[in-house]
Amino acid sequence: MSLLGKVVIVTGAGAGIGAATAVLFASEGASVALVDLNETSLNNVAQQCVVHGKPPLSIKADVANEVEAETIISKTIEYFGQIDILVNNAAIFKMALITDSDMLRQFDSVMNTNLRSVVLLTNLAAPHLKATKGNIVNVSSVTSRWMRVKAASYCVSKAGVEHFTRCAALELAAFGVRVNSVHPGPVRTGMLANALKTVNENEKASDAKRSTALGRLSEPAEIADVILFLASHKARGITGSAYVSDNGFLLKRKLEESR
Repeated sequence: MSLLGKVVIVTGAGAGIGAATAVLFASEGASVALVDLNETSLNNVAQQCVVHGKPPLSIKADVANEVEAETIISKTIEYFGQIDILVNNAAIFKMALITDSDMLRQFDSVMNTNLRSVVLLTNLAAPHLKATKGNIVNVSSVTSRWMRVKAASYCVSKAGVEHFTRCAALELAAFGVRVNSVHPGPVRTGMLANALKTVNENEKASDAKRSTALGRLSEPAEIADVILFLASHKARGITGSAYVSDNGFLLKRKLEESR
């Protein structure tokens, strides 16, 4: 599944799914622009990418900041000359009850990073993707179709990503640009560990495993594989689709709800 000659931007590339995706794309010959707020993490992932031959472009930036988002696009074009693939992966997870006094502050923060940045970067990258007939892969979540107490901001943001994906796919199809979303269930990442600790200090990874039909957590590399497929020529007929990789999490939820 060679991506030689392709240029990809991966946001949230410093850890978890983003890091695994960046390294996988580099291993397939792509030129990768790594975007993250954590400079140390960026450097670590960049070193993993270099092993595959091409030094990546590391961009320390806040995807929710309009000026910095513009810098992501301009630096990528300046360094590589084109953009073929945009992977909108950056996200944060914050917990708050709807009745909490700081709920709106938390909501705005989550929405700005998880949803508004996807819209913003899509808007900025679209002219370049039209030129290359490239594509976009947005990382949503199974929480776009499921809800949990204290996680309204995150669930709504990911539902927004799923629906925006369809809207963008419809608009950009006329230019040969595909847009799809990936919906992971529980994945062994720092975000999951923090989410479990926030919800219940006694809740461990084993509880997350039991929430899936297959009784397992995904590794970041598994989600990266799905992203790679959707971004590749093998998925040339796929747009506006939502690919779920959740070990049967949603299936088990539906079964439990029906009882």
